[in-house]
Amino acid sequence: MRAHASPSVDYERRRPEAGVLYQTLQAHLETFLSDAAEGHDRIGVPRFVEKELRGFLKCGVLAHGFCRFQCTDCRHERLVALSPLRVSRSASCKGRGFCPSCCGKRMTDIAAHLVDHIIPAVPVRQFVLSLPHWLRYRLAYDHERCIAVLAIFIRALLSFYRSRAKSRGVRDGRTGSVTFIQRFGSAANLNVHLHVLVLDGVFTQQPSGELVFHPAPPPTTDEVTELLTTARKRILRHLGKHGLLDDDGTTDPLTEQAPLLANCYATSIAQRETVGARPGAPLTRIGRDPTAQWKERTGPLQAHIEGFDLHAKLAIATDRPGGQLALEKLVRYCARPPLAKDRLHELSDGRIALQLKSPWFDGTTHVIYEPLDFIAKLAALVPRPHKNLVVYHGVLSPHARWRERVVAYGREPNATEPAAAAATQSRAPKHQRRQWSELMRRAFGYDLLSCGKCGGRMVLIACILQRAVVAKILKHLGLASEPPRPAKARASPAAQTDLDYVA
Repeated sequence: MRAHASPSVDYERRRPEAGVLYQTLQAHLETFLSDAAEGHDRIGVPRFVEKELRGFLKCGVLAHGFCRFQCTDCRHERLVALSPLRVSRSASCKGRGFCPSCCGKRMTDIAAHLVDHIIPAVPVRQFVLSLPHWLRYRLAYDHERCIAVLAIFIRALLSFYRSRAKSRGVRDGRTGSVTFIQRFGSAANLNVHLHVLVLDGVFTQQPSGELVFHPAPPPTTDEVTELLTTARKRILRHLGKHGLLDDDGTTDPLTEQAPLLANCYATSIAQRETVGARPGAPLTRIGRDPTAQWKERTGPLQAHIEGFDLHAKLAIATDRPGGQLALEKLVRYCARPPLAKDRLHELSDGRIALQLKSPWFDGTTHVIYEPLDFIAKLAALVPRPHKNLVVYHGVLSPHARWRERVVAYGREPNATEPAAAAATQSRAPKHQRRQWSELMRRAFGYDLLSCGKCGGRMVLIACILQRAVVAKILKHLGLASEPPRPAKARASPAAQTDLDYVA
């Protein structure tokens, strides 16, 4: 009978254990943690950092559990690791620091959620606030101070929109914003900066209770400079009140609580090596012109004042054709993971080459890391647990009085989601997040549930969680039934050689 025929089976081809990122952590994580425990007053790395690094080695591995999908036409089966599907907590690292799978899922999820349910069909402008190096270090661990700095900038930004609207005769205008706190730069370096998506205009309420949106004209470069000047002055005043402008080093509690993490932060920001054979040395770059002189990059709607930089050129008219797609692409950019696996390459000598998305001013196309130093850079990217990296302000904040009407503004009554109908209810329903397969199809055009044999549809038939059953099925298919184990700790390169490094 056909029911007893053995179906063909495939599994995810882009296995995490086959990537450079996974192999590097598998081979050198225990060495990094062992060296961290022995040095820096034997404090080591904080628990949340170690948990994130170890958790990545369990993420997306079939031996930790998987789902079975079967084609309804040809009975072809596909095994998918559980982490992208969020079926089991134990099978996902739930990483927020650098895991491409978990961060990528979160990126597509938040982009679809914001476009479909939160940001109304009005123009949106992006403000990117970059901070000086010393302030990046301060805010990398002190999340409460980071939120305070963000609040200072947002107050200046919302006041900027209100005053410009008032000058045009629009009084009592209100706007809102969504901020993404990014912790990384293009070279996987620690770079705390803010991507703020603000409604490019203000809402006012008519006597009838109806909301009306008043678009704002594009700001001038002088206005952007004035906004940055105001925000910078208030930020420095706030930091001075809390004693965070001293340079004597006595006001840095991180060096006492987690000295290794403090060193990871400082060297990552300065783009220098943290551990290994030459700690403190500049990172090796490919394509760099030593004679190239750094030039301050300025352009329209951009201001730069003593390390503070504000860029406001990018604006999207979401109420026009193609605007929603452009907005979703922008949100995915703001919420993107710090690393793209296809830009990581292992060199013949074991070092890691990270290809930059675009060359730097001096011609650099790749940055080279020693394996242990690369793990140190990953440790610096891990945010503290239970700290929000997406923050809402103004009329988009969760408890704003106008929020339900704002998020429904400009949407079609027959939209696929009940966002428009929520405005007529006393309490908006909680929207269900989309499945991973739908997000993959929406963001990348890849249909995860399409059969690779006949083109039919695949349905979920089982979630295998029991270790004995998982091992039995994988052995029957000739796949590894045991998860990859991290390599044992070895002597670090610094202990293996007594040679002096010559630049």
